[in-house]
This record gives sequence, structure tokens and C-alpha cells, in this order.
Amino acid sequence: MKHKFVVFIMSFLAVLLLLPQAASAAPAGKGRPNPRRRFINLQILGINDYHGHLEANTPGTVDGTTAGGAEYLAAKLNELRQDHRYSLTVAAGDLIGGSPAFSGLFHDEPSIESLNAMQLDISSVGNHEFDEGVDELLRKQNGGCHPVDGCYFPDLPFAGADFQWLAANVVNEAGETPLPPYEIKRIRGVKVAFIGMTLEATDTLVAPAGALGWDFLDEAETANKLVPILRRKGVRAIVVLLHEGGMQASPSDDINSCAGISGPIVAINDALHPQIDAIITGHTHQPYNCVLQDPIGRPRIVTSAYSYGRVVTELNLVLNKWTRNVNRYRSTATNHIVDQASLTPDPALTAIIDKWQPLVDAAGSTPVGTITESIFRGGIPAEEDRGVESAAGNLIADAQLWATSYNGAQIAFMNPGGVRSDLIYPESTGEGDGVVTYGEAFMVQPFNNTLFTFPMTGAQIISVLEDQCQPTGSSRPFQHLGVSDGFTYDLSKTIEAGNCTSVTVSNVQLNGVPLSPTDSYLVTVTIYLAYGLDNFTTFTTIDPSTWLDGGNDLEAFVNYLGTFSPVAPPIIDRVNEN
Repeated sequence: MKHKFVVFIMSFLAVLLLLPQAASAAPAGKGRPNPRRRFINLQILGINDYHGHLEANTPGTVDGTTAGGAEYLAAKLNELRQDHRYSLTVAAGDLIGGSPAFSGLFHDEPSIESLNAMQLDISSVGNHEFDEGVDELLRKQNGGCHPVDGCYFPDLPFAGADFQWLAANVVNEAGETPLPPYEIKRIRGVKVAFIGMTLEATDTLVAPAGALGWDFLDEAETANKLVPILRRKGVRAIVVLLHEGGMQASPSDDINSCAGISGPIVAINDALHPQIDAIITGHTHQPYNCVLQDPIGRPRIVTSAYSYGRVVTELNLVLNKWTRNVNRYRSTATNHIVDQASLTPDPALTAIIDKWQPLVDAAGSTPVGTITESIFRGGIPAEEDRGVESAAGNLIADAQLWATSYNGAQIAFMNPGGVRSDLIYPESTGEGDGVVTYGEAFMVQPFNNTLFTFPMTGAQIISVLEDQCQPTGSSRPFQHLGVSDGFTYDLSKTIEAGNCTSVTVSNVQLNGVPLSPTDSYLVTVTIYLAYGLDNFTTFTTIDPSTWLDGGNDLEAFVNYLGTFSPVAPPIIDRVNEN
């Protein structure tokens, strides 16, 4: 009997061994779960602050590596997408505006066409999306010819953006947004929501006409109100695309570091709902790759991909198919350099560049002057630091003072954010070393702002210099104005934890004579500063009835270069910083 029982048991075990192995994995909720069925990997590729940098020679470098250009950015995106079944490409605003001549001369239609070809899916708006107003932004979204300049290719009208811009915190009096506040994507049945926002301070960064009739709301409050709405729609995975950011403790070429992160993004992260899983940021043109704590202490990825298409963020979100949440402990992020030397240009982007090149050549190849050597904006890397005295900024102030001399101007100030490129001495397109073309001048001054001259007291001028120290929480703690020749002063400032905490301005002189607090001086600025943007609020105390029209800023710059060529870079000695 015992022998028969043993035989029975052995026979039963043998039958079990012959059953298919898949039968041993029980369905969800029964027996042991299968992790491979539980998790879904979603790749999210992110960029920010593209600013129409299509040409391979315009973006610049990353830690000495030549990086960027639309053909190479597209190639990098395609390379990163390989072997990823689920992949989305997103952006955090400022895709347009402040662009080089290649795109800016044509209202950034080339920029949008290039992003369509890169298969961009979603983007938040940024402040520069509002440079030409909401109506023009909607044209860029929906397509159609420019209302003034018409169709650049009559047989092929502009089709608009294939991707969707999001503007959750931009509202009119009725509380309506000009574009959707969020978009929901389905990944194998799991809903992933993207909330898109610009910075709350957008109305201080664009001309009033660009934001007329629209309010820009608090970023965290806006997103937090959307969380319960999204959850009622069955969304448990939420990513914020935010055109606001921060910076590391010092300008860093370590694009995957988070050393001493500071700036508005820190407080925004602290205030954002814990159900928001990741934040892809922009605006500060800085690289970082952070894991910060949400309000209940869980890890949350916060990234920024530098600017101009030089870096791509790869965010790998791990979705739990059963709970529909993001597993943050398994999710990762990496910033990748768009290294031109390691990539083959994408032919689709080459075709777009070739399409627009004849129009660019016709509009921008005319020589307007010469320079003796390169003239830089300032800082290391030069194009990123708006907090130091700038040769290019001072040169533009010189040009604006000269152009408005018929108004009696004595001093000119230039905001650093309006100086968008360096003037490079080596030739770029066969024009010859030292030759400045109209297109290159446009790259430096692309906004077509009007100049105004008006009287200010010495005390008001000193107050303007103190306004360079930006309010606590600003993306850039100090905005160093370009100043015209003959104007000098001493400066002492303190920057702590990414904020300007004190500033002292002294020994202010005009042509060697101390500025009198009570005397009146005629000052020239762009309309951008005249409206008090970038927190230069002292200018708002000037009576607009005293403004004298000084013409166009680009025209002033071009005419100055033509009149005084060859132009040497101004010596950096107008501000004595202690």
C-alpha cells in the first residue's frame, strides 16, 4: 500500500512538471504577481528654450563639445527613441521668440516646421510665445499666413504646429485659457496627463501688447487645482511642463548635477501637489537633473535641458499598470548632450533648412559693418550669464545713445535679456572675417523694439541701477544693464542661495562729473525697459507724455555699425564692481 502511494505522488509530480510554465503565473489578484506584466516603461524626451536655433553653427557648446542644431537634435531624439516601445517628446516653452535671423525673420515658422519634423508631441508656452501676442500664437498653433507679411511660400501655406501648446495658467477675465491647460495620453490603458504652464511673471517679461487682456496665475496653485479634475478623469500619473526654473550653485557644465539648486523652481516644487510625479522645466537656460522631495517627502524628478537644443532630457517613467500610478523609485532621468561629432544629420531637417535658406540669404546676407574682434555678451559661458557687465550690451547702449542724440540723449541703458547673440569675428557663411551681416545683427537685436528718450533725475537713475538686483525668487538674481560710454559707477552686491540680498550703487558719474540726485538727465531705453519689464520698476514712474520716439533698436544698431566700422569691443570698465 505504501509503495502504491509513493508511486501515485511521483506520478502526480511528473504531471506537474510537464505542464506549461506559463500556467504557474497566476492572473492578477490570484497567487504571485508577475512584475513584467505590472510595469510599463514610458520614455519622455524633453527640451526647452529652443528659440529657433535651427542652424548647426548657432547653438554653441556644452563643456567644450559643439552641440545642437536642428539636424543633430532630430538625430539625437531618434537615437534615444530606439528600443523604446512607448516614447513621447515634450518641451517646456520658449520654442520661438528671441530667435536667430534664420527663424526670427519669418515669425518663427521655420522653428515650428523643424519641431514638427522632430515629432514633438506637447509643449508648455513660455514668455516668448507671447512676444507677438496671443492672436499670433494661435496662428502659429493653427496655421495660416501672417496677417502682414503673408505667405512666404504661396503654394504651400504655413500649416501650423502639429504639437499642442498648453497654457494652464494663462486666463482672460472670463477665466478661459487661450490654449488647453493639459493633455492626456494613454499608454497601454494608463492615462498620463501633462500640465503646461509659463512663469507667473510672464507679464513682466513681454511688452504689454503681447499680454493684453490675459493674466498669468501662480504656477503651483494652477497645477494643484487641476489635480482633482484629472483624478476624476482616471489619471494617476501627472507630469508638469513648466517654463520656470532654477540654477545650480555656480554655472555648471555638469548637465546631470543638481549642486545647490536654487531659484523659483525650489519653492514651486515645494508647493506642487504630491500627486504630481515629475517636473520638466526651462526659462533659466541652465542644465540640471534633480530629485527633490515633494510635500510628503517622496522623490520627484525635476529637470532642465540647457537651451537652444544642445541637450535632451530623457525621463524614463515607470508606470504601474495595476494602480495606474508612477513608480518614482524605479523612474530615472538623464540629460544627454546633442554632440554633433557623434551624430549624422537628419535628412528631413536638412530639407527644411534648405527650403528656407534662399529666403534667409536674400534677407540677411547684406553686410552692414565690420568688427575688429568678437564682441561677447559676458560671463562664462558667455551667452548664459546676464549678471555681469557685457561688451555687447555696452556696445548696443552706445548705438542707442548715438541714434537718439537728436533727442538730446545723454545716457542709454540696455537690458541684458534683449542681447540675444554674440558678434563673432570669424566668418560663418563666407562673408569674410570681421564682416557683420544684417542677419547677424538681427540675431543680436531680434525684437524690433522702439527706442524712447525721456528725462530722469539723478536719484531715479540710481534707483534704476539698484533695480538690477532682482526680487527674491527671481529666475536670475541680477540683471546687469549695458550702459553707454561716459557713464560709470561703483557696484557692490550680495548673491546668496540664488537671490540678490543687497546692492549698493555709488560714485555714479557722467563724463567724469558726479551725477546730481536732483538734476535732470535725458535717458534712452527700449520700450521693454520703459514699461518696467524685468522688474526695472523705476521706469514706470516716468510720465509717458515725456517720451520722445527714438526709432527702431535694430535700425539704430545696424546704422551704428555701418557708420563706425571697424567697431572694436568696448572695454569692460564702465562698472567698477567691488
